[in-house]
Amino acid sequence: MGIVRLFDGINEVVGRIVSVVALIFAGIIIYDVFMRYVLGQPTRWAFDVSKQLYGFYFIMLGGYALRHQAHVRVDLLTARMRHGLRRWVEIAGYAIFFFPFAWIFATHSWTFAMTSWRQGELTYGAVQLPVYPLKMAMFAAACLLLIQGVSEVLKLLLDRTDEAGSRDVG
Repeated sequence: MGIVRLFDGINEVVGRIVSVVALIFAGIIIYDVFMRYVLGQPTRWAFDVSKQLYGFYFIMLGGYALRHQAHVRVDLLTARMRHGLRRWVEIAGYAIFFFPFAWIFATHSWTFAMTSWRQGELTYGAVQLPVYPLKMAMFAAACLLLIQGVSEVLKLLLDRTDEAGSRDVG
């Protein structure tokens, strides 16, 4: 179960570090509102920077959300199934839906990131920011999602749950 602990640990650390970004973009928004409405001097850069930071924040927390079972689920069918059958249905769901999506997400985001890097792609707006860091973050997020999916499937296969009922390895 060392690989499960490793993958869970990576997404836990990334999630905690990235969560600080929310404070940064909230600070930028507060700064911009203060500058605009109190001092009458709006910033040219705050909207674009906060939009990019929010995109980074949102995309990078996918693996962390999966680790904590905080993603959207449709349990209409599985809620009434017995535990063993539910586990196998979830494993099949990962195999049929999750892993193909995550693989396509990873491969396409890598292509997008490399194209953006080579072209020196910039945003359109008052301030032109480089786009490739955000597209590279999409690739990193896809990889984090993939490894967390592997961890979740291993937990399902080994039937590892904690006291709260969520999959965890202690």
